[in-house]
Amino acid sequence: MKKSVLTRYRVMAYITAVMLLVLCTCMIFKYGFGTGEEITFMVSQAHGLLYIVYLVFAFDLGQKARWPFGKLLWVLVSGTIPTAAFFVERKVVREVMPLVEDGRDDRTAPAKA
Repeated sequence: MKKSVLTRYRVMAYITAVMLLVLCTCMIFKYGFGTGEEITFMVSQAHGLLYIVYLVFAFDLGQKARWPFGKLLWVLVSGTIPTAAFFVERKVVREVMPLVEDGRDDRTAPAKA
């Protein structure tokens, strides 16, 4: 597997997680203090678009790493739970790094003896 597949997933995981935290903060100000409605709208739109990009990259990584459906679903949903993407990203990197270091894709590489 190419390192760029993992790198783009990692970048989007962090961006999505940070944007979700910013969105949560904006929601607190909007509903708790009655201020910041415009910024909350802009942040929510940005997070939505970035989350779609995250889904594409995470799905691509999951397909190349040949994850089972449950694991893939958990990684995809982690972008909607505040701070979860930080922890899931760390775990994914540990699991996928051997595939990147081997420089192979499990679907095309010959089986190890």
